[in-house]
Amino acid sequence: MAEPDARSPLPGIPGIRAVPTAPGAPAVPALLAPAPWVEERGAKVRITAVRTFLTAPHGCPHLIVRVETNEPGLYGLGCASDPQRTLAVRSVLDDYLAPLLVGRDPDDIEDLHRLMLNSAYWRGGSITGNALGGIDVALWDLKAKRLGAPLYSLLGGRVRTRADAYTHVDGTGAAELTEKVMAARERGYRHVRVQAAVPGSDTYGTKADGPADAWALRHRAVPWDSAAYVRTVPGILTEVRERVGDGTELLHDVHERLDPRQARDFLRRVEGAGLYFVEDLLAPEDAAHFAGMRAGSSVPLAVGELFSDVSQFLPLLEGPVPVIDFARVRIPTLGGLTPVRKLAALCELRGVRLAPHGPADVSPVAQAATLALDISSLAFGVQEAAVFEPAVAEVFPGTITAQDGGLAPHETPGHGVDFDEAAARRHPVPEPLEHDRWALLRNTDGSVQRP
Repeated sequence: MAEPDARSPLPGIPGIRAVPTAPGAPAVPALLAPAPWVEERGAKVRITAVRTFLTAPHGCPHLIVRVETNEPGLYGLGCASDPQRTLAVRSVLDDYLAPLLVGRDPDDIEDLHRLMLNSAYWRGGSITGNALGGIDVALWDLKAKRLGAPLYSLLGGRVRTRADAYTHVDGTGAAELTEKVMAARERGYRHVRVQAAVPGSDTYGTKADGPADAWALRHRAVPWDSAAYVRTVPGILTEVRERVGDGTELLHDVHERLDPRQARDFLRRVEGAGLYFVEDLLAPEDAAHFAGMRAGSSVPLAVGELFSDVSQFLPLLEGPVPVIDFARVRIPTLGGLTPVRKLAALCELRGVRLAPHGPADVSPVAQAATLALDISSLAFGVQEAAVFEPAVAEVFPGTITAQDGGLAPHETPGHGVDFDEAAARRHPVPEPLEHDRWALLRNTDGSVQRP
């Protein structure tokens, strides 16, 4: 007997693969581990396709996920953007998760999330996390659209009018940085991240000074000097505080570039700057040292941008008192809203605030989903606010931008951000390693350094 055509659609549910149950029997959806309650409740809406799209209107690659259904016009959008391993994440989505989901009821987000997570057997990691996160947010967006409600309503509703946001400034000295902080304050920001350049060193969060410097930085030919950073930056931050006064919250990102000994020295030197928080003082591999950092310093600590599993936060939240003050969650990489909303509840119970990751490599889709969490969680502290290129709004109609130092969600069903395929095609993504190169770094002795 001839093999059945695995691509043949089922009547009324276009695109769902079919297999025969027995010789001569009609084809049925080829669902692995089907949920028994779905047929019992007679669910009519089914997933017909999971499609992925690549675009780079801001220069960094965005990987967008669209979960489509057999109900005309009903789809959900998610973001699976991992700018360093974009194609690997897309393969997980296209080759493994999409075939697993076609034919299923999109309503059971918890069940589908766990099914997808377990399907890999070796669970965890940023590639799996981003793939899961893209589909998960798309399912939440789809559910909110079916119910005709803003996404934040499904997470418990509003607890605040808008989310306070912080912007970034960088410069070479206290005078320049103070001027930029005050300009940000004029634009309504009460929170400003301050990054000070160290001459002759590839300093995170600062821009090149001239064409020669730009060439060297692009080719990763400038070393990182941690000793010079520890000697220089705390004094600059302290001087900026003295110049701007106490009316503005100042933040700083170490970006995991110090070892535990250097980190303790940095915290000692920066005590007088009155920082809102120091971000990623240590790498995830050194997270066990945060308890010692907390015991020896009063400087607030924000941690988690590089975590790819919410369970990585647990040791930092345990004990009589948590050893961090802010959880830096990146919703796409942590697997989406399903796991992160549980982490948010734990943070609320433990007195830890959320400071979600939100640079321009987190697409407007992910930013809108993150904002839904910000608006609905009592644990929220502050949201990183990307400043997107104008082309981004063409690709992502409904892109949310900061106004007067804060972000407000859409009141339309779902997270409120759409995706224009035609506009997206005008912005192809860069080749692999073109965007990744920023993470390649060496120390002054030639050894490889965390980015």
